[in-house]
Amino acid sequence: MVRALIDVLKDLFERHFQLPVTRVQPLQGDLGASGRKIVRLANADASAIGVVHDLREENVAFIVFSRHFRKHGLPVPEIYAQDLSHGAYLEEDLGDTTLFEFLSRNRSGEAIATEAMEAYRRVVDYLPRFQVEAGRDLDYNVCYPRAVFDAQSIAWDLNYFKYYFLKLAGVPLNEQSLEDDFERLTEFLLNADHDYFLYRDFQSRNVLWRSGKPFFVDYQGGRKGALQYDIASLLFDAKADLPPALRRELLDRYIARLADFIEIDREGFMRHYYAYVYVRIMQALGAYGFRGFYERKAHFLQSVPYALKNVCWLLENAELPIALPTLTEAFRSMVASERLRNLSLTAREKVQSALAPQNVLTVRIFSFSYRQGIPKDETGHGGGFVFDARSIPNPGRENRFKALTGKDPQVIEYLNQQEGVDKFLASVTSLVEASIDTYQRQGFTSLTVSFGCTGGQHRSVYFAEQLAKRLRGRKGVEVIVQHLQLENLGK
Repeated sequence: MVRALIDVLKDLFERHFQLPVTRVQPLQGDLGASGRKIVRLANADASAIGVVHDLREENVAFIVFSRHFRKHGLPVPEIYAQDLSHGAYLEEDLGDTTLFEFLSRNRSGEAIATEAMEAYRRVVDYLPRFQVEAGRDLDYNVCYPRAVFDAQSIAWDLNYFKYYFLKLAGVPLNEQSLEDDFERLTEFLLNADHDYFLYRDFQSRNVLWRSGKPFFVDYQGGRKGALQYDIASLLFDAKADLPPALRRELLDRYIARLADFIEIDREGFMRHYYAYVYVRIMQALGAYGFRGFYERKAHFLQSVPYALKNVCWLLENAELPIALPTLTEAFRSMVASERLRNLSLTAREKVQSALAPQNVLTVRIFSFSYRQGIPKDETGHGGGFVFDARSIPNPGRENRFKALTGKDPQVIEYLNQQEGVDKFLASVTSLVEASIDTYQRQGFTSLTVSFGCTGGQHRSVYFAEQLAKRLRGRKGVEVIVQHLQLENLGK
């Protein structure tokens, strides 16, 4: 983000809070991969999230929707200030913990802790309020890019799936027959009542969890649509990998809550439900294919096996009331594809492996000082990753940090603000996660990752802790962190 736009956000912050900005922290990635640039602005007394996005219509939709939802008492961020001439606005800081992260910390495989299940129940309870209560008097004129999830919207999603997933993954298909299936599916989907607010991306990464409560973001693509789409998005969110029994419980709860707002015909709702599940999964696979196969961002492909697991479950458990022979065959080819299997375990292998004893992959993460040399791999396997963090500005050069380490909040804040840190960490994480997938598939039990810097006290410790945070909660992975130089210093 250019400096001028940071200055715009600082100006919004200082005018709203009547206080200067002392810290600017770029936040990794962006919500919804929409091209928005997001930073946290803060001082000792206040913090806010600053967003810059050059698509005015989408900014307007988010701001109008946010104010409307807050009027209805829904937990969404407050909009503090805006400067749409620069594509900038300032919103409430709701923290960093997403529902997905909260779920990951509170599960072991399919065993999900009570706290995480209760979190999902609370999220489900809010959905009818967005769709029906707040949707009744929403200004749909500000929706972008469409006011309704109509035939055009569905065509975009289906073609996204066809061109960026099926074709790039090498799934064989008769294109004209597939288009015929798409036409039948679209007609069937639009037979469902679609006069409600459709959140569009109602999934676990777009819910923030703070102080035991959910807060909702990333609804700027909302429009009128069918009720089934959003609950399908949440329950079949690929990497969340919710167990079928929990999905059933949450779907029953959602329908019961929906009945508090409208008269609901459960049989009629379920007639269209799984068709919307399929179209949501196809939309997600299109996104994974675009980011992974086309843009070659490999970490997006790690969600594909989870989506295929859902497709496998649907093929075996959910019969659609319309015939889609070519599309169904494409789904079966996807599940059986050797190329897609090589991304990670396929859905079938996951099911089979769940019945067999599991090897645990131990990921040992070290921080070290190059003055003391690269740590030896004591497992006897050799290899592993060694990452040199010395290209990152050194906090140890500043007196205020000399007695601190990369685990201290002041050092973490300093490094979070440094240019190149996010890119370095994202690249490292992508490489390591890809190796973890391969190692687990091949039955390996050990992987070593080491971070080195000059003194082994600040940068290497920071990156070791940040990587460990991202890897903890992965199924079949045990993370062990060891800070070699800190041990020598007695810290």
